[in-house]
Amino acid sequence: MTAIKESIDIARRPEDVFAYVTDPSHLPEWQASAVSAHTMGDAPLTVGSKIQTVRRVGRREIPMTMEVTELDPPRRWHFHGIDGPIRGDVTGTIEPLGNGERSRMTFSVDFETHGIGKVIAPLVLRPQLRKELPRNEEKLKALLEA
Repeated sequence: MTAIKESIDIARRPEDVFAYVTDPSHLPEWQASAVSAHTMGDAPLTVGSKIQTVRRVGRREIPMTMEVTELDPPRRWHFHGIDGPIRGDVTGTIEPLGNGERSRMTFSVDFETHGIGKVIAPLVLRPQLRKELPRNEEKLKALLEA
């Protein structure tokens, strides 16, 4: 499938944006479909860390586990789903703008599907994400610029 990609400019330093967006506990604050999210274990987030999320997809709540496969503060991260019928593949990049006081954040989201996920992803998830992603970014921008 083709990745869904969106960018937004945020009037905050790349370090601030990166710290906020890569902290799983903040996901429900700015992502409409995120019901809950937390790092599994007590260690700080690093490559190999696992993140447990529950997402609302249509009328269902679907648990998902993501693994951190890349973490390059404050520029780039990559989280890859490792279980469940829909396994997200999320890459984020942050570019400094101007004198480094602003940032351009770009999300790229794709999916690997298994079982019922092969039906849910194209019929429900992709259309939901195409609507939700720009709104999520606007909410993130508002939270970080407040």
